[in-house]
Amino acid sequence: MGPVTGVEGPRLLDCEDSAWFRDQPEAARGAAAALGRRIGLGEHRTAQLVLAVAELATNVTKYSSDGSMLLRVLRNEAVAGVEVVVVDGGPGMPDVAAALRDGVSTVGTLGIGLGAVQRLADRFDIHSVPGIGTVQLARFWPHPLHPSVTGEAVVGGITRPMGGEEVCGDAWAARVDTGERAARDTGVRDERAGRPSVSGTALDWSAMTAARSTAPRPYGASHGSDRSARPAAGGRSALVHGATAGPGRGLLVMSCDGLGHGPMAAIASQAAVQAFRSGTARTPEQVVEEVHRALRGTRGAAVAVARLEPDGRLLFCGIGNIGAAVVTADSRAGLLSHPGIVGNQMRQLRTYEHHMPAHGALIMHSDGLNERWKPGDVAPLLHHPPALIATGLLRHAGTRRDDASVVVAKGAW
Repeated sequence: MGPVTGVEGPRLLDCEDSAWFRDQPEAARGAAAALGRRIGLGEHRTAQLVLAVAELATNVTKYSSDGSMLLRVLRNEAVAGVEVVVVDGGPGMPDVAAALRDGVSTVGTLGIGLGAVQRLADRFDIHSVPGIGTVQLARFWPHPLHPSVTGEAVVGGITRPMGGEEVCGDAWAARVDTGERAARDTGVRDERAGRPSVSGTALDWSAMTAARSTAPRPYGASHGSDRSARPAAGGRSALVHGATAGPGRGLLVMSCDGLGHGPMAAIASQAAVQAFRSGTARTPEQVVEEVHRALRGTRGAAVAVARLEPDGRLLFCGIGNIGAAVVTADSRAGLLSHPGIVGNQMRQLRTYEHHMPAHGALIMHSDGLNERWKPGDVAPLLHHPPALIATGLLRHAGTRRDDASVVVAKGAW
C-alpha cells in the first residue's frame, strides 16, 4: 500500500493478519493479547486492548444475534496498531448515546461498559439500528500517539471467509500514485512488496486453526457471468479510450476475488495485491494488465481497479464479478465490469469515467454480497469512517455461502 501522507495526499492504512471469532470470547482475548505483544503495542496498552476486547466479545456473545468479532493489524510506514470490529444482527441499541454513558453496562459483562471502551480506544465508532443490529470499530495504537494516525484513513475495507473456511479468497488494497514510481525503472522493487501479508487477506495468522484446500469453482458459476457486465441502477459511466492519469496525485483502489474459495483462492488474491503494491501502473487499465501477468499460474481472480483524481474524476476498469458503485445519500451510480478471469481469460480492457460527488463514496465488493442493496441502506453510514461503512454493508448484504469483501473510499481529496 502507498505511503501514509498528511497534507501531501490521502492518508492510508495497511490492513493485515485478519481473524474472525464467533462465540469465542476467550479465544478473542487471547488473540488480542498475542497481537498486542507481537506488534509492540506495549504492556499497558495491550492490557487495555484485552480489557476492551473482553467487554465487546462478551456483549456480542451473550446479547446479540449472529454476532462476530474481527481482530486485525493496522499499519503504516511508522507504526502498527490493532483494530477490533464487531458486527451483529440485533437487537440493536435504541439510544447509542445512553449506552455510551458511564455506568451503563449489560448485566453479566465485565461491567466496564461501552463508554469505557470508547475512552480506552484511540478511535471508536458505532452505528446501531434497533431491530437490525450494530457495527462497532475500535482502534488501539501505541502511546504516545504517532502523528500519522491522528486522522482518518480515506480507504477502508473488510473481508470475511465463507462459512467453514479459515482463510478468505477476497482482498482489497489502495495506494497513492504520484507518478514517481512510473518514472523509475520498472524493475525497481517496491520496498514493501516483499511483506508476506496483504490488505484484506492473510495466510500466516490463520494457522491458529487448520485450513482446507478446495477445488476450483467452474468458470461462469460466479466470476465472469453475464450479470457481472451490467452496472447497478442509478447512473451511467462514459467509455474512455486511451485514458490517462492526471498530472498530480491519484488514489488507486483495488478489489479482488480469487476464483473459488479457500487457500488457493487466497494465494491468487495475495498475488494480485502484491502486484498492485509493487507495480508502476498509473491507470486502472494498466494496473489490471500488471495483475493479469502476476496471476498467471494461479486460479485467477475477478479484479476491479478505480483511480480517484483530485478534480473529482473517477476512472474504473473491472474484469469479472466485482460490484462497484458511486453512492450518495440518495443515489447509486453503477460502474461497469466485463466478463473474464484476470490471470486466465481476459478480453480487451475498457476504462470508464465517472464523476465522484463531493460527499459521495466509492464502494466495491465481491459477489459474496448480493447486489440488491440500495442507497438508503448505506446513507445512515456515510458519516462514519470507510471501514465502518464497509462493515455495515457486509452485515446488510453479505452471505455465508461465499467469501465476501467490501472496500470503501471517501473524502480522498
